[in-house]
Amino acid sequence: MQVLPEGFSLPPVPYLLALLLALGVVAFGLYRRRPTVTERHVLALAPWMVAGSAFHVLYALNALPAALRPLGGTAAVYLVVAVLAGATWLLADRAGDGGLAVPVALASTGAVAFLASAAVALAWGVDNGSLRLGWAALILVGGCVVAAATWAVLARVRPAATSVTGWVGVLAVFGHALDAVSTAVGIDILGFAERTPASRFIIEVGNSLPTAEFVGGAWLFVLVKLLVAGAIVTLFADYVREEPTEGYLLLGLVAAVGLGPGAHNVVLFTVA
Repeated sequence: MQVLPEGFSLPPVPYLLALLLALGVVAFGLYRRRPTVTERHVLALAPWMVAGSAFHVLYALNALPAALRPLGGTAAVYLVVAVLAGATWLLADRAGDGGLAVPVALASTGAVAFLASAAVALAWGVDNGSLRLGWAALILVGGCVVAAATWAVLARVRPAATSVTGWVGVLAVFGHALDAVSTAVGIDILGFAERTPASRFIIEVGNSLPTAEFVGGAWLFVLVKLLVAGAIVTLFADYVREEPTEGYLLLGLVAAVGLGPGAHNVVLFTVA
């Protein structure tokens, strides 16, 4: 049974070894320094989550130079983002004096990386006559509405969880709402295919239901994603309260698993 997404592959050996070495050096540096991890630090990583997604879109569009193309694949791009974001965090923590210095450095560099990749993607869309900004606006608005509704329900059902996880919990819910809404638009309206086996299975189940004729099959995927996101935020509440450093980092990872694919879909559907 297929487990990994379609198109998942490792970069050429020289690139892979270089990335692993760089990741090891950065990880060791962070381990030795043990920088402060707060809600602000994790939120500041959000631009890096979407930067990797935009860069991967350039890979999918075959818009990267030959020397950079191996770094944009499904496996390599995760390592690239981890190395760059981790190195930025380490350098900023060494140079900064606490406070907002490190979060600002993380957020600003991540934003620059995202905007650079997104600008190239938009230029590609203009050159190929395939630019569709309306879909990006529709998906973003839909993702915000769905995330807000989910958070409101969660705050009423599990108020302690939303209070403890705070804005990182909001980011996790929004990331998965964006992924869910963008996937539904891509499959039921734009005719894209789902690459992840588990997600594809849920959508196929949705297509087999009587409601598929009226609302498509991806609605079930949206529902499952939101239920899972809400459950994870609830489960992580105690962890964040007792071990805030590890709890915020892991909840941030959960957010990245949703926000990354969601941002990838938004950029891809806008230009391709």
